[in-house]
Amino acid sequence: MEQQYPSQLLERAVGEFSRLPGIGRKTALRLVLHLLRQEPEASESFASAIVRLRNEVRYCKVCHNISDAEVCPICSSPKRDATTICVVENIQDVMAVERTGQYFGLYHVLGGVISPMDGIGPSDLEIDSLVERVRQGGVDEVIFALASTMEGDTTNFYITRKLQPLGVKLSVIARGISVGDELEYTDEVTLGRSILNRTEVR
Repeated sequence: MEQQYPSQLLERAVGEFSRLPGIGRKTALRLVLHLLRQEPEASESFASAIVRLRNEVRYCKVCHNISDAEVCPICSSPKRDATTICVVENIQDVMAVERTGQYFGLYHVLGGVISPMDGIGPSDLEIDSLVERVRQGGVDEVIFALASTMEGDTTNFYITRKLQPLGVKLSVIARGISVGDELEYTDEVTLGRSILNRTEVR
């Protein structure tokens, strides 16, 4: 088969970029050619940032959010309300809720939702560490901010059953978010109102 690109180095770079989610080979080629047009220092800085991210990034030992330190800035901030925990699926959801400016408590990142079809069970998620955080005391309310999907609702139900014996208030964000929508793609105003208008789980 005839080589598609004039350089094997170019072809390899395009192949690596095209492995990223949402990046096809045409877009990958455009990105690679853009890097080639930059000063060498720009490409070196780009490569260094990726390598450092992969080798040095950590996960907060409290909430499992991405962090540069053992405990993330949100968990370590004295300005946050430590009596409230917002349970989210992933790190993007933390960022989405933070953008609303309407929530001032702490978070707990599950790392996914229960999905038997995908082979993801409760033991694959950070559920036990959430239960332990609540069991240690000092938490008054746990807010479920998972996507309005079958998997999200199943996860809500499972965790609710785990937490109800501990006597904390359990609430779920209001359904201002359409069923099936992910928090990451919800506008800040709608998401902010959904948090403020959350309903208690009984």
